[in-house]
Amino acid sequence: MTNNKQPAFLTHHRITVLLVDDQAIVAEAVRRMLAEEPDIEFHYCQDPSKAILTACEICPTVILLDLIMPDIDGLTLTKFLRANEKTREIPLIVLSSKEEATTKAEAFALGANDYLVKLPDKIELIARIRYHSNGYITLLQRNETYEALVASQKALTSELNQAADYVRSLLPPQLEGDIKTDSEFIPSTSLGGDSFGYHWIDDDHLAIYLLDVCGHGVGAALLSISAINSLRSESLNDVDFHDPSEVLVGLNEVYQMEEHNNMFFTIWYGVYNKKLRELTFANGGHPPPIAIMGESPETSETVLLDVHGLIIGGLPGQKYEKSKIALKAFTRLYIYSDGIYEVTRPDGSMLKLDDFIKIVSNLSLNGDASPREIIEEIRKEQGSDVFDDDVSLMEVRFLLPSY
Repeated sequence: MTNNKQPAFLTHHRITVLLVDDQAIVAEAVRRMLAEEPDIEFHYCQDPSKAILTACEICPTVILLDLIMPDIDGLTLTKFLRANEKTREIPLIVLSSKEEATTKAEAFALGANDYLVKLPDKIELIARIRYHSNGYITLLQRNETYEALVASQKALTSELNQAADYVRSLLPPQLEGDIKTDSEFIPSTSLGGDSFGYHWIDDDHLAIYLLDVCGHGVGAALLSISAINSLRSESLNDVDFHDPSEVLVGLNEVYQMEEHNNMFFTIWYGVYNKKLRELTFANGGHPPPIAIMGESPETSETVLLDVHGLIIGGLPGQKYEKSKIALKAFTRLYIYSDGIYEVTRPDGSMLKLDDFIKIVSNLSLNGDASPREIIEEIRKEQGSDVFDDDVSLMEVRFLLPSY
């Protein structure tokens, strides 16, 4: 069954005719022609000097305009109606007592939509009134639809901006001391599901994590916030937050996609043991963090902290492996979302993960691989400051004495 009910934001426009003619007898004849058409409303203006004012008051869907009138002729009035903002789109049907090609051409050149020799046949007049009025009503409703869309887009943009500000407010303050952090979070125009954080589980263990929810919009951001809060508050049941594999198992059980609007997320979660100077980590389908490590900056090498693991929320009962690495005196860790490297260059090619890893490595060798510097390099690569997806990049610097 077809639903013909129009959207609530569309105004119901009745066919409204305004006749501008100095002869009352013509007005009476037109009125009688339309009298048996209940959906057509008729108005008459005998004084052409008041035609524009009357049109602005009644908002006709078509104007019937006599060509020959005292003081202001129909062609001049056509010019004025087309110059007025409120009447310039209203269909104009010029009425003339003569069938003259030159007069028709001039009327159309000035903006008339139609030309009839008066008095036209009743059936033809009604048909033309309906034709032009329906076209104009369609134009009005198209404009209303566009205005509603613009208003909706403004409201959505405001909502996304508020959500992005809220996500920013949840990001942790930078760490200082033996462990320093720096980060950049750039939400896309449609807001994705990026979020990251770190917190001390106890005096000797620092948890570090970054996740990326599939999709965009407020829903993705809310799921991201919920997952981050589960980590920050350590509120997953029977989970040892010192053990990255247990954490991912716990997240996977709580955030099954069937129970969260079919959304899933990727995550990298690591725990740094301050006493042992070791980093234990697990990965749930997330891009591998980049570690620049060595006894000094000059002897440092690039290491990917990767271990196999499925996305969070895909399948229940998943197990997640963990891995461990001993940190060195010079260690820089970069954790990021895929929005930072899945960008298109001006030539149409895609920046790949390997390309991104090389950019980070090269900047590190040159002495400055801060998040801001890395993002500026990516912007150069894509030739634009705007990212299609959320961009999250977190740097953790471990200032460790040499053994």
